[in-house]
Amino acid sequence: MITARPLGSTRQATTTALLLKRSYRTAVSANARPTLRCGATAAKAKAVVTPPLTSVRYKSGPYGYTQAKALVFSKFGEPSDVLKIHTHSISPTLPADSVLLRTLAAPINPADVNTIQGTYGVKPTFSPLIGTAEPSAIPGNEGVFEVQASTSPALAKGDWVIPARTGFGTWRTHAVAAAADLIPIRKDGPEGALNRLQAATVAVNPCSAYRMLRDFVGADSGSGGGGPMREGDWFLQNGANSGVGRAAIQLGRRWGLRSINVVRARPTAEATEALRAELTALGATHVVTEEEFLTREFGPRLASWTRDAGPQGVRLGLNCVGGKSAQTVARNLGPAATMVTYGGMARQPVALPTGQLIFRDLRLRGFWLSRWADADVAAKRATVEEILEMCRRGEFADVPVNEVRWDWEAEEGVLRGAVQGTLEGFRGGKGVFVFEET
Repeated sequence: MITARPLGSTRQATTTALLLKRSYRTAVSANARPTLRCGATAAKAKAVVTPPLTSVRYKSGPYGYTQAKALVFSKFGEPSDVLKIHTHSISPTLPADSVLLRTLAAPINPADVNTIQGTYGVKPTFSPLIGTAEPSAIPGNEGVFEVQASTSPALAKGDWVIPARTGFGTWRTHAVAAAADLIPIRKDGPEGALNRLQAATVAVNPCSAYRMLRDFVGADSGSGGGGPMREGDWFLQNGANSGVGRAAIQLGRRWGLRSINVVRARPTAEATEALRAELTALGATHVVTEEEFLTREFGPRLASWTRDAGPQGVRLGLNCVGGKSAQTVARNLGPAATMVTYGGMARQPVALPTGQLIFRDLRLRGFWLSRWADADVAAKRATVEEILEMCRRGEFADVPVNEVRWDWEAEEGVLRGAVQGTLEGFRGGKGVFVFEET
């Protein structure tokens, strides 16, 4: 990524103040334009206090500089403790084959929180490039942007793009990036139009579900595992109400796969039944609570559901929980089946009896979206486009979201709180920063 240097010297600051009245023409805020006076006039009117330059928001600064804000952190810790808003300026002079971007929406994923905490599989690089007092990183791996200016023949003003690779840093109002680091998104077409939430949330959860259903069964199946997943096959997943789980349900239905889906019970029986009905409407074949899943009675129920599958039984398990839940997923898979682990919400290890591996020939695999996405940008582009095509046709339901408004007046505490709450309790939907006038 290419980030312009902020205005930082005393001379620049002085020049900015003197040229403010002449250069700033369009105020985003309803506040009045700051009063600027020469030294003699100011001496006669000591009561007049010129507000700081950051107290009024303008669309462009002197010489066309763009004011921007970003959530940053300079050390690892809880988001509520280490995240800060940083204000900086972006030069209007763009490098070759680059674009100035305005953020439209950026989700808050658990992996983003883990990155801030310092517990994720890859550590960010702390840098002073946007003028922070200490070297800092901008969190956020997913989001959709609108091109504001371009020096690339491949992108024009108004185009929508998403990051081609992880680690982009999407929790900011504006960014400068090389065109090669972006994937263009077709906003509309004869099938229908996309909204910004669909484009912003496509790259992580739906892509994870897509690749796990497609890439693991049959890839290393030996003599008894059979070929790839095919119509009529069964898969079993915990965390089925997650973004990945919901996507797997819908993709499975589209491809003719049948699914058994494990969810946490809600505080009331009515809420639990409503969740069952919601996932069934998406395409789930069966939905059970974690408590039902862990009982002795679940095995016979599963056998009755999958009787027509023959001895192969359930061919694929998707695990994002770990601990006893992962053990139970493995125990209920068919011989030579595959369990793919892509998360560990219970923070407990995946520990299986040796017999599951020796006598039942189970395969245990892991999936890390970042590794796949960064290694094969062309595959990511194709997967994203296929899923968005479903969205345009109304064949893929939007994930429930909690919109967190981010405009120029957004308070740091509100943004921090939205991030901190991502891993806490039941939520009505995925947190998404939705950017208004910035």
